[in-house]
Order: sequence, then C-alpha cells, then structure tokens
Amino acid sequence: MTQETFFTGDRQSPWFLVAFGMIGASLSGVTFISVPGEVGNSNFYYFQVVMGYTLGYLVIAKVLLPLYYRLNLVSIYAYLEDRFGFWSYKTGAFFFILSRILGSSIRVFLVAGVLQLILFDDWGIPFWVSVLITVSLIWLYTHRGGIKTVVWTDTLQTLFMLMAVGTGIVLVSQDLGIEGAKGLFTSVFEDSRSTIFNWDWQSGTNFFKQFASGAFITIVMTGLDQDMMQKNLTCKNIGDAQKNMLWFTVILVIVNLLFLMLGVLLYQYCEVNNITLPTKTDDLYPMLATEHFSVFAGTVFVLGIIAAAYSSADSTLTALTTSFCFDFLEIERKYPRDKQQKIRKRVHLAFTALMFLVILLFRWINDQSVINSVFIIAGYTYGPLLGLYSFGLFTKRIVKDKVVPFIAVLAPLLAFLVSVNSEQWLFGYRFGFEILILNGALMFLGLWLFSHGKVRGS
Repeated sequence: MTQETFFTGDRQSPWFLVAFGMIGASLSGVTFISVPGEVGNSNFYYFQVVMGYTLGYLVIAKVLLPLYYRLNLVSIYAYLEDRFGFWSYKTGAFFFILSRILGSSIRVFLVAGVLQLILFDDWGIPFWVSVLITVSLIWLYTHRGGIKTVVWTDTLQTLFMLMAVGTGIVLVSQDLGIEGAKGLFTSVFEDSRSTIFNWDWQSGTNFFKQFASGAFITIVMTGLDQDMMQKNLTCKNIGDAQKNMLWFTVILVIVNLLFLMLGVLLYQYCEVNNITLPTKTDDLYPMLATEHFSVFAGTVFVLGIIAAAYSSADSTLTALTTSFCFDFLEIERKYPRDKQQKIRKRVHLAFTALMFLVILLFRWINDQSVINSVFIIAGYTYGPLLGLYSFGLFTKRIVKDKVVPFIAVLAPLLAFLVSVNSEQWLFGYRFGFEILILNGALMFLGLWLFSHGKVRGS
C-alpha cells in the first residue's frame, strides 16, 4: 500500500459510497443510543439542530470544498499556513487533534459501556479489556488500508446501523399494536414528546439558538474536521465531492428523524408495559433491548451499536494519523519515502493507545447525556478553528502569527466564563450549543485586534 492510498485513497472513491459511509461516521453510537433517550428530556428539540445542519452543509459544499480541492490539500490545516503562517497552522491542527481525540473517545466510550453491560460483564471481562479489544480491532484493519479501507468499511457499518434502527422501529411498533406507516406517524406525532420547536428565548433549546448552533456545529465538525473532509477529498473531483455532500445531507436529516421517532416509541413502550425509566436517558434503549425486547430485537441492537462504534472510530484514527504526520512531523518534507511508512505506523499505534486511555478516563467523570457532552466539548475545542477559518476566508488582513496560539487558548476560556455567568450578566440568558458561535466570535475578534493591512495578491 502506498502513502497516497493510506492518506487520500488515490482520490478514486465513488462519491455515492463516500456519502453513504459518512452517515455512519457522523451519527456514531451517540446518535444510536443518546438521541432516542434524549427525547424524554427535550422532546424533538434536537431536530432544530438537524435543520441547522442543512445550512452548514451548504456552506461546506459551496465554500470549503472548492478551497480544499483548489489547493490540492491532504491535510486541510495546511491552508492556515498558507494564509497566516506557521503558528496558525500548528494551532489549527492541534485543536483538531484535541477535538477528535475527546469527541471520538466519548463516542466509543458510550458504545463500549453498553457492550460491557450486555455482554462482557456476563463473561467476566473487565471494562478496560473490552475497550482494549475494541480499539485493537479498529487499529488492525485501519493501519494497513488507511482511508481507502475506511471508505468501504464505513459503507458496510452504515448499512448495519440503518438496518438496526429500521428494524427497531418496526419491532417496537408491532409490540405496541401500531399498524402501518400511517399508524406509526399518527402514534409518534400526536405524542407531546414529538414537539419540534421551542420559542422560549431564555431556554438553551430555543429554535434560533439550536438552528444556528446546528449550522456552525456542522461547519466545524465536518467542514473544518480532517476526519470528515479526508473522506470527501478521496473523491475524484470537486463535482463528485459536492454531490456526495448533497445526498449525504438529505439522508442524514431523514435518519435523524427516524432516531427521534424511535425515541418516542421507546417511551410509549415503557408506559404501556409499566417499565421504570432508567436514571440516565442514555440507558433507555440498551435496557429495553437487553431486558425487555425479544432475542432477535436485542441482537439487532447489538449489531447496530457495534457498527456505530467502528464507523466513528476507524476514520478518526486515520484522520488523526494523517494530521499529525503532515501537520506536525511534516513527513513529506523531512523524511525519505521508505521511512515515512514506519513513522506513520508508529503514529497510528500511538493514537490508538491514547484513545484507549481517554475512554477509560471519561468512564469516571461523565454524568450527563453523551450527545450533550459531545456538543459541549465541540463548542470549546472547535471554536478557535471556526474563528481562524472565518477570519482567513472573509478578511484580507495579516495576522501576527506568533500571537495566534495565545488567542486560541484565551477565546475558549472567555467563552466559558461568559457561559457560567450568562444568566446573571445577560438577564437570564442561558447558553446552549451556541457557545461555539461565541467562542468563534471571540477568536475572530482577537485575530482582528492583532492584525493589520491586506494580504498581498488576495
């Protein structure tokens, strides 16, 4: 296997395979488990975020993808070096690595916890061993094939995940005595938990906050994310990459709606059968699948979450390896080709070990819905990337490059300070996922204060 195959898939991936496979990588086990359970806390308000996704994906297709293809990038953060300089480039790559290590480890943690509960505890296998097995298997098939393998494995994993949610809806509907598609929609959308819009401006789930958050979350967690963009950059040309993004968006919206519908059905199932709800909403679907559903339904659930875990983590390890090798080690510039492969394999193994350790750490500190944890972390870690790219694309000013890392650290800290005190300072306003926007705006402002003039030739 050549280095080009590992990092870019030789830019020969069929766009429809990339689009389909990206569904699994975007959803992961968080959507599979956490979204249905969260319906009990916040109705269908999460769909407001999904609606915002569509605007974000449009920006990616029309603004970011043409930029990446025009510059023929392998690591998308190389743009920052061309636009701002060395320290900006390293800052962007560092915040991607931080974001992905935390976000992807949390996703795998959620699924590993469920598998521990329903399988490994009965076999007497401790949690750390089951996690080690999971990440080792992911390392095994990604270290050889890289992104080219991931594109194909993600397609199969997405298929299993979608079959699992579809089968779950059908089986639960049958248990509830719901007949046909019309009966299903009636049962779900006449339920008060299917309320989509929240107009309370002080609420963290207000429509405008959620919609804007969804758009910006998409831009940073997909468009400014090496993991997701590396798949797009395996397409043959910009036209194929944009078609991929269009159909990916359509499918993603539909699939998220299915997961929310499943959530309503799960709560209805508990009410009809007088089942006590678990303390944590993330435990609802796993509990029902393993303790109350049929063996077949439970098996489908297990296959679905396994697919979800692998589709998220495998591409992450490849993207982290790519970013570190290109953005920090600069293997193309500093090492001969025969040594590049050895370095890449060591980096790949190191990130696998780091993900393993972060998963174990998160097991001891998490106390809320995992999907909320993912978006909260993203709000702080992706904010500097949002500010950097926005400033680079929409201004022509020259930044004092050495100051950028300090601004990138200060912006999230200030955003956190404002968020903690927002109700007192802003007349009862509470920040939700839109903390990402504030974080990016503070980064943008900091860059503006330490910049001047215009970029030559721009």
